[in-house]
Amino acid sequence: MHYSKHRKNNSIGHSRSFTLIELLVVIAIIGVLSSVVLVSLNSAKAKARDARRLSDMKQIKAALEMYYISNGRYPDSDGGGSGGWDTPGNGDFIASLKNNGFLSVNFSDPLTNDAFGNYAYYRYPAGGYGDKAFYVLGIKDMEGSGNPYPSSPGWSCPTRIWQTEFEWVTGNFE
Repeated sequence: MHYSKHRKNNSIGHSRSFTLIELLVVIAIIGVLSSVVLVSLNSAKAKARDARRLSDMKQIKAALEMYYISNGRYPDSDGGGSGGWDTPGNGDFIASLKNNGFLSVNFSDPLTNDAFGNYAYYRYPAGGYGDKAFYVLGIKDMEGSGNPYPSSPGWSCPTRIWQTEFEWVTGNFE
């Protein structure tokens, strides 16, 4: 009887421990769950950066319209930016908006913290691509769903469709 009692205790003690296979399964499940969380986190970060880019464009566009109301035209681009385009870090248009009190902050891409290249502005004089002067304001690279970005208002003039050159773009005629 003593033997069977001892055996019973061993089987109870044995059922409370995990086998190597059970531990490996639990570790694998935790690994899969953590991978899903990391992918979701990266996606959320990209969406947040896109939201900041759109917020920057909204502020710049509003400042451009206030500049137009005050001056009867949009600020000139100086051609100092990328490919003749102004960027927030290399061009007069942001300085014009700031000097006139329409903007108070500097802008840079949230992914690279680079003020050059991803945002672009250009003011075309009358006769450049139509009878009226106009500006084009765009974002070259959004992290969301490709070209065009779903919330892009798009922009075209009589001879050019700008949406094919930017993932998000807007503009206005004078």
